[in-house]
Amino acid sequence: MQAAAVDKTKPANSPNRQYTMERTRNIGIAAHIDAGKTTTTERILFYTGLIHKIGDVDDGNTVTDWMEQERERGITITSAAVTCFWTQKSLKPGEDQVYKAFKDIPVRINIIDTPGHVDFTAEVERSMRVLDGAVAVFCGVAGVQPQSETVWRQATKYHVPRIAFINKMDRIGANFENALNDMRTKLHAYAFPVFIPIGAGPTESDNKPVTGGFEGVIDVVNQKAINWGPGEANEGLNYEVTDIPAEHQERAKAALAELIDAVSNKDDAIANLVLEDKPIDAVALKAAIRRLTCKIELVPVLCGSAFKKKAVQVLVDAVVDYLPSPLDVPGAEGLEPGTENVVHVETSDNNKFCSLAFKLWTDPYAGKLVFFRVYSGQLKKGDTIYNPRTRKRERVSRLMVIQGSERKDINEVFAGEEYDVTLEPPTFPEPVISMAVEPKTKQDRDKLSEGLQRLAEEDPTFRCFTNEETSQLIIAGMGELHLEIIIDRLRREFKVEANTGAPQIAYRETITKKAEGEGKFIRQSGGKGQYGHACITVEPNEKGKGVEVVDEIVGGSIPKEYIPAVISGIEEAIKGGVYAGYQVIDIKVEVVDGSFHEVDSNELAFRMAGIFALKDAFKKAGPILLEPIMKVECDTPDEYQGDLLGDINRRRGTIISIEAKSGHTLLNAQVPLAEMFGYATAIRSLSKGRASYSMEPLTFAQVPNSVLNTILDAAAKKPAART
Repeated sequence: MQAAAVDKTKPANSPNRQYTMERTRNIGIAAHIDAGKTTTTERILFYTGLIHKIGDVDDGNTVTDWMEQERERGITITSAAVTCFWTQKSLKPGEDQVYKAFKDIPVRINIIDTPGHVDFTAEVERSMRVLDGAVAVFCGVAGVQPQSETVWRQATKYHVPRIAFINKMDRIGANFENALNDMRTKLHAYAFPVFIPIGAGPTESDNKPVTGGFEGVIDVVNQKAINWGPGEANEGLNYEVTDIPAEHQERAKAALAELIDAVSNKDDAIANLVLEDKPIDAVALKAAIRRLTCKIELVPVLCGSAFKKKAVQVLVDAVVDYLPSPLDVPGAEGLEPGTENVVHVETSDNNKFCSLAFKLWTDPYAGKLVFFRVYSGQLKKGDTIYNPRTRKRERVSRLMVIQGSERKDINEVFAGEEYDVTLEPPTFPEPVISMAVEPKTKQDRDKLSEGLQRLAEEDPTFRCFTNEETSQLIIAGMGELHLEIIIDRLRREFKVEANTGAPQIAYRETITKKAEGEGKFIRQSGGKGQYGHACITVEPNEKGKGVEVVDEIVGGSIPKEYIPAVISGIEEAIKGGVYAGYQVIDIKVEVVDGSFHEVDSNELAFRMAGIFALKDAFKKAGPILLEPIMKVECDTPDEYQGDLLGDINRRRGTIISIEAKSGHTLLNAQVPLAEMFGYATAIRSLSKGRASYSMEPLTFAQVPNSVLNTILDAAAKKPAART
């Protein structure tokens, strides 16, 4: 590994930087759909002073959900960036006895609010790639839900330190211990509370006060109670900091002992204090929790109710106290273009400029916007930067900071020269669903093409292409909602009216055994003819390893200049499918033999020979059709459990687990995507609207013989629906 040279005598921060890197946090808010991410973000923006009136998802007036489609549906579709500023203070009587690690130090917090719906998982993926830390939000009633697991895996994949916020503690059925246990068992998280709740559930019924509901939190590290009381007067700005009430003291002491034990197992400084039987004060404990959080060895857990405006200020303090600054995490790593040499990029304003462009967005007023994360150096408006991927220099004509839908022009971000280094981009899942689309009028044709091209540039999980057999335009994405949003955006943003076909499944083809194939392409037309001949073997590849095409020709039976043409033909046949016209996956192809003609052989003939050889071998190799299988979780009141189980069985689903949760049942199942169309309506009907579900792509599995012929017949009649 080679490290980039950096002058250690120079400070990491530019003197022009208003907030040093030590006082900067780049965080994301991530969770399952409807766990309260956007509401939590909105409350943070209010308490940090960025906005002066709190918006609500239900009212469609939040800062980060600014797209029309988001406000209508009450969901987040695109990750939104905002910047706010926070200074830890002691505002209330007794709060001066609470130790805050960055007290009276202004901190800049850059926040990305990410989607929770699985159809927009790419937005989470690319956000996680550039974050220093994350707040994982969980529902206090439902605990860890399927998409919670997905975003947790994404954070782990990109080595993102995180804290957990158990939200909705004001809801009926909220249970902090259950949610915490879910994190430990389902996510295998080393999670320990730094705050525990005072009460749980509503504090009023029929507008009358109820005792025992969620009123505040206990600060485990400082052993203090922070109480907002039963109401939500004055936008959650009224709270009291007191000694812990007698009835909660035992719980608080037990939580502190558990936290110290957990930290001492991982941190030498605290372990030594424990062994020497010395007191562990809040200063030492907070420092140790921060060290472990930054190393992803501990997850501090908090709780609150973003909707009821309780314990959000506590959460912002925890972001500053425990989540890393850019200097607390390893610098970026990449490769020298064209080599395997690893380059380590030191985080410093005085180093060369290095950044990662992670998102493209088309703005109706500003044109194409590129979102990028600066890892080192400085960048000013008008500078020219070097792109190692394209080997081109590009001029930066405009720099902006984004606040939801608002744009603010700036003159510089902190960056310098360029690195000749390629950083690893985020990885994205393949589309699982497609449909045909066509413009309603001739005037819409050009606008449709331009609109789809722009949307495909923005969204790496969206594809559009033309089916060669029927010349129909096909769009493919991650789910029904994803494609519905694409069509809606075409109509609103690009003023294109389009007709769509029913969604179709992205089936895949593969083989089950080894086989040989031969392809000959011979044409005689009086003059110079055509001659190409190739022999290949095919065999199943490891699941998930993809397609490998290998040249194993010895002795020159096919001249070297024609071998790329054979491979091109094989790849073309793989893309178009053999068995039913769907893309082939997970096979290994070896080109082993062939022959040529001194005069008549050419690249076209050998490309055709490659196509014929692949088709010949594939048919002998036990071809099978694969269908996408979805991981489905249903949350239903107990009385509808039997009806939902029966419905899942009718949809060729396999029940994986059934879990009881205080009057509710969680059903985990694996169901073919083909059987899940219209399920949202069906589950509402079966449960009188009381059950909910979520699903995400899991794997591909062989299509059973009982439905195979139906699919093959439909594929023969509707080639436009294939991908």
